[in-house]
This record gives sequence, C-alpha cells and structure tokens, in this order.
Amino acid sequence: MTVIYVDTLFFLNTLVDYLLLLAAARLAGEPLRRWRFALGAALGGLYAVAIFLPGLGFLSHPVCRVASVVLMMLVSYGGSRRLLRQGVLFVALTFAFGGGVVAIGLMGGTGLSLGKGVFYSALDLKVVLLSAAVCYGVLTLVFQRLARHSATSGELVNIKLYLGENTADLTALVDTGNTLTDPVSGQPVVVAEGERLGQLFPQGKRPSLVDLRNPTGALTRLGTGEWKSRFRLLPYRSVGVDHGLLLAVRVDRMELDGQRIGPMLVALSPTSVSDGGGYQALIGA
Repeated sequence: MTVIYVDTLFFLNTLVDYLLLLAAARLAGEPLRRWRFALGAALGGLYAVAIFLPGLGFLSHPVCRVASVVLMMLVSYGGSRRLLRQGVLFVALTFAFGGGVVAIGLMGGTGLSLGKGVFYSALDLKVVLLSAAVCYGVLTLVFQRLARHSATSGELVNIKLYLGENTADLTALVDTGNTLTDPVSGQPVVVAEGERLGQLFPQGKRPSLVDLRNPTGALTRLGTGEWKSRFRLLPYRSVGVDHGLLLAVRVDRMELDGQRIGPMLVALSPTSVSDGGGYQALIGA
C-alpha cells in the first residue's frame, strides 16, 4: 500500500505550481507578482491534498481539474491583458514539467510518482527540489529560445531614453516593417510599450493606461504648459487599423547600444509590441 504524507504532498505540488506560474509569466513578458503566484500555488497544493482525502475523490473529475486550473490562473494572473497567453503557456509547461520530473525520478530510481494528476513522493525533499529545479531551468531556457528573437543575430538592441533627469532602459527589436516616421521631420519613430516607461515621466505627467487608449484626451490633459511641445498625436496604420492615433513624447536623446542619438519621438503603445515578452520596443532598420 502506498503511503502518502500530506505535508510532502502539499509542499511538492505548491513548489511545482509556483515554478510553473512563474515560468509562464516570464515567458509571457508579464510583471512577476510573486505573492499572487505563491497564493495560486498554495491553492494548487491544497487541491492536491484534497483529492486524497476520504469522501473527496470526486475532485479528481476532469471538470474539477479544469475548474482548479482556472481558479489558479485567475488568482495568479487576474487583471492581466495576457491572461489567455499565460494560461496556454502554463498548461504547456505543466505537461512538459510533469514528464521531465517523473523521468528524472525514474532514471534515478527515486520512485517519484504522478497519481490522480498530482505529484507525490515519500523521498528526501532535496531530491525533489533538485529534480524540480533542473526541469524548471531547462524548460524555461527552451521556451525562451523558441519565443524570442535572438540578440546575437542583431535583431535585438539595448536602448536608453532620456527625458529631463529621468531615464528608461528597454530592449528593442530592429523591425524592418516598422516604417513609422514623424510626419513633420520625417525622422523614424520608436514604438515602445507605454506601461514600461512610467519611470521616464515626473508625477502628474505620467500617462496611464486609460491615457494610452485615449490619446486625444491624454494630449488635452498632459500637453499643457512646458509639456505642450513634448506630447503630440501620431497617426499610424497597421493591420486592421486604417486611421489610428498614438500618444507620442519627444525625449531629449536616445542611446542605442551605447551610441548616442539626438532627440527622438517615442510613440507610446497601449498594448504589447512583443510576441513573447523578449523586447519592449520597436525601431526601424
């Protein structure tokens, strides 16, 4: 008869769920809200324990499993604009992680088991931690390589924006399809995720997400006084958008991989510009 220790069962599944939630957020390029991940992982650990309790075997039904995963994602990622992407990554990592940890356990003769969809083991937790750490590192590396553009190929560059005494560091993709230019000067425009540039602005002039989604109203609110010449509206066209507007700000200068460039117009995108979170801005070739 298999003996299952409740404390080990809870700890192991909480650890695994936390690593999976963390990895999915990293790959999606989302802020790492670790306390929320810990809470979501703890719920996963409690669910793993509940399945084995007398009278609660019905919780192993697929409907209950799906409900538990949805609850974990809402607790961990609720409010995120990329909830669906993180959910898909979480599920994909769960399958890969489960196979990896079990494989390591079997190769080492450790007897790590996967029963009723949860991990359990009567082993020394050091072995479990080592297995989990190895799988987390390998899977994160593999998924990042698949999701990101390669910096060594010259597609990714580091840029630093200066606005008064404030600065912001970003990773930018050199995008040959980005032909956005300043209609007044004809100078190329940097397109950056507006939410990543909060530290660039002083209090009172920091565009909110509502401002980014309503650039006309944002210009009225923010483009006053000495900032009237800083903010402007930038027309653009993209797939599905024939006549769009972006709120843009003129920064004092930009550095591209350490090379200093003069004043630059930066368009503030209300949505992510990256398909995998590997960069936060786009610049033309």
